[in-house]
Amino acid sequence: MLLLVALVLVLILGPLLFGVAGWRRARDEAPVARRPWNWTLVAVSALLYTLAFNLIFFVQELFLVLPKALTPGLRPTLFHNNHRWEGQHALASLFQGTGALATILAGLLCLALLRRANLRSMQVRLFLLWMGYCGLLMALPQGVIGAVSAGSDVGMAMDYLHLSVAAKHFVALLCLVSMPLVALALLRPVLELATSADDIATAAARTRFVVQAVMLPVLIGTALVIPFRVPREALEVVFLPVVVGFIGAAWMVAGAWYVRDARPSGSWIESLVLPLLAAIALLLVFQLLLRPGVAFY
Repeated sequence: MLLLVALVLVLILGPLLFGVAGWRRARDEAPVARRPWNWTLVAVSALLYTLAFNLIFFVQELFLVLPKALTPGLRPTLFHNNHRWEGQHALASLFQGTGALATILAGLLCLALLRRANLRSMQVRLFLLWMGYCGLLMALPQGVIGAVSAGSDVGMAMDYLHLSVAAKHFVALLCLVSMPLVALALLRPVLELATSADDIATAAARTRFVVQAVMLPVLIGTALVIPFRVPREALEVVFLPVVVGFIGAAWMVAGAWYVRDARPSGSWIESLVLPLLAAIALLLVFQLLLRPGVAFY
């Protein structure tokens, strides 16, 4: 029951209440002239989200395969959207948790690079943001799923570690609480992508900017991710991208009004050619090279 309440709070009530508070704040502010809608930002952000999602998912599958490849008796094969293995070893179940751990570490590394490096390229900053976003928000829901599904990747690792039901629920609650915290922590670097103070001067303007930089790109990017994941069961093709994309995006849009001291330091994006070519190249690698399977034995 506690886990169900937490799910409702994180997925529905939390962002809804936060958003209502932002709407009330925006209603009390003096209206300002709206900036032109930046469709180039939307398109580039969507392409970079697509790249980040698929690269993080590849990192997850790769680090599910590598520990098994180093374990005697296991013969793993890596695919573009999955992996499998032959043979038996007691550690195989434990290694089902290494993928989620790898995505967390990859996400934290990208966010550390974003924070510490003096990056002028708007596209590089957006890419690192999306890598951090996907790295963390791809792993955290698996902690929740693992607590209720012993057959999931993280669930198998939990069972190997002999976690009690209470311990599993604690992990699930910790992951649930972490999801909105991650999303809200990424608001400042997102708002700092603005090119003008007017883009984020008011609560309404900040919300509008986050819709352009985050929510619409997630909507478009989720659709663009599907060709990278087929063929596979429809639930696997669609469910994971929806979960990864929309939980964080909903909290970011709902909480955009709250960050009032972000300083715009973005630059104008003139072209989406490079992100588009990169996405096409990755799609070809996934479908032509990885789809048949790469044996790690």
